Amino acid sequence: MSLFRGKNILKRFFERPKIYWSNYEFESSLELNEFVDQLLEPIKNYPSSYLIKLGLHEALVNAVKHGNKLDPKKNIRVRRIITPHWCVWQIQDQGSGLEIKKRDFKLPKKISSVNGRGLYIISECFDDIRWSSKGNRLQLALKR
Repeated sequence: MSLFRGKNILKRFFERPKIYWSNYEFESSLELNEFVDQLLEPIKNYPSSYLIKLGLHEALVNAVKHGNKLDPKKNIRVRRIITPHWCVWQIQDQGSGLEIKKRDFKLPKKISSVNGRGLYIISECFDDIRWSSKGNRLQLALKR
């Protein structure tokens, strides 16, 4: 093996994967369509982007309605992380957080119930979901 080829192998071995971070902050509002489209920009041609859009939209609605109680003085922060193998969105509101016992991804027992489908929808749209210990930050991840 030539010395030149050996350097290329070492370079690839020690090369760090490219990770792209973007941070966003917006006022609590239910006008979310343009913002969700912006969050999805790097993967807009992904085969199931409509599902991801649905899940992100639902998570943001939950943050605005339940976390920030529709208070326009409060903000929602979102960090988008794109790696070679994952797309990750971290959504944080300024609320007190969702209790651990309420972090249930099941459909409501009563079909006629008005609420209770949001976390189920989110769980169906992403490969990995994690909560902060406080419960006011939700991390949604999608394998690439």
